[in-house]
Amino acid sequence: MNIRIAIGLCALVFSASFAVAGNTPNIVYIISDDQAWTDYGFMGHPQIRTPNLDRLAAQSIVFDRGYVPTALCRPSLATLVTGQFAHRHGVTGNDPSPKRAKRGTTLYNQRRAKLITFLDKFETLPTLLSERGYLSHQSGKWWEGGYKHGGFTHGMTRGFPQPNGRHGDDGLKIGRKGMQPIETFVDHAVEQKKPFFLWYGVFLPHTPHNPPERLLKNYRKQGLPLPVAKYYANCEWFDETCGQLIDILEKRNLRDDTLIVYVTDNGWIQTENGGYGPRSKRSPYEGGTRNPIMFRWKGTIPPSDRPELCSSIDFVPTVLAAAGAKGPHDFPGLNL
Repeated sequence: MNIRIAIGLCALVFSASFAVAGNTPNIVYIISDDQAWTDYGFMGHPQIRTPNLDRLAAQSIVFDRGYVPTALCRPSLATLVTGQFAHRHGVTGNDPSPKRAKRGTTLYNQRRAKLITFLDKFETLPTLLSERGYLSHQSGKWWEGGYKHGGFTHGMTRGFPQPNGRHGDDGLKIGRKGMQPIETFVDHAVEQKKPFFLWYGVFLPHTPHNPPERLLKNYRKQGLPLPVAKYYANCEWFDETCGQLIDILEKRNLRDDTLIVYVTDNGWIQTENGGYGPRSKRSPYEGGTRNPIMFRWKGTIPPSDRPELCSSIDFVPTVLAAAGAKGPHDFPGLNL
């Protein structure tokens, strides 16, 4: 099938669904951190257990040929919040140059402060959604200063130059140390009768690969090298937190009113000796850029597996359309 026709048909499915819904959905970004596109039960992995994401996939439209524009955390996340490619938003690496500038030095701090100003050029997704009355919450990985700098109304990351403010500080506790901040925020939004946007950028399965022993032992029993077993267990740990997040929504009867968007910031190939393998993170190959992309909106988007290409560059225009929000007309991505 011609790719333009395929994309057009896919767009028709989404636009028709949104038109029927006629409501303002809550929006939830679930963003995995350093995970291979193969490393899920629903993607056919023979060992890694992801029952919660398997269930989400069964309820979603799934693009198993999903891609991110850059195979590195910060540029990829910047795309998710701006809807722009790296050459446009200006973030092409995690840290300021020169790389030899020691963290905590005056030079590093000055360049770091300058680097986060790129967001000032854009109306971010939380900012645009706020114009439709949305409350928004940031948790997990966030490189761009405090949560308010991204336009979030609520959040966890205090921001540079606070201690450990490089990429999330307090935000990195989410998932690994419970889900209470998200639960509190959701209750607040419900009480205020406001739609909400959740950025769940949990620091998993990213290193440190230090999963709970109850998970690790199951992979060690399979005779896997310790670095591989730890990574696999971290993937399952991440899956558990996704289940906890979905439970927060469902216990409050928010399932039908919530669009969940799933993506990974970049890929990962775990080696037997620790670290990540070539042609994965930081590479333009499929091991670095490919990941399953999912959209779940119960009763609005029919579950299906789609063979078309899909990219995270499409998220911002798609989410804005679902929310009935306006944005700039120069987004390079598609409103799916």
